[in-house]
Amino acid sequence: MATAALCAALAASGCTTGAVDNTKTTAILPVAQDVSASDLTIGKTQFRDANYGLAEKHFRKAVEQRADNAEAWMGLAASYDQLGRFDFADRAYDQLLNITGRKPEVLNNMGYSQLLRGDKKRARQLLLEARKGLTDPAVVDANLALLNKA
Repeated sequence: MATAALCAALAASGCTTGAVDNTKTTAILPVAQDVSASDLTIGKTQFRDANYGLAEKHFRKAVEQRADNAEAWMGLAASYDQLGRFDFADRAYDQLLNITGRKPEVLNNMGYSQLLRGDKKRARQLLLEARKGLTDPAVVDANLALLNKA
């Protein structure tokens, strides 16, 4: 009698083992999210505040999460420049060039990097190449002025 009562209780409770509903729903589509966006934003803020170590950390996380994020690679390279880690900056610039090609903004940063290293000749070459591709060369002109003072 106890066994029959237990079986009846299990049946009444709706316990099932093989009848799982496999119906797929399309009512709610997954939201595509750029997981690197948060780190990119924090990296930019830290860079503007001259916290280059923290900026590097967040830009690095952003490129680890999304390897084609050109803006994050640019920030990472610039952070390495400010930290004096030119070997890592070169690697980041190489990745950036693979993604964007020789864009004036990239060449400008690479020229500034060479200026920081003291390679005036290479800095001038890169900055002049960058200047040719810009409609408003104000930033490049400012870097060229720094180069002329150095």
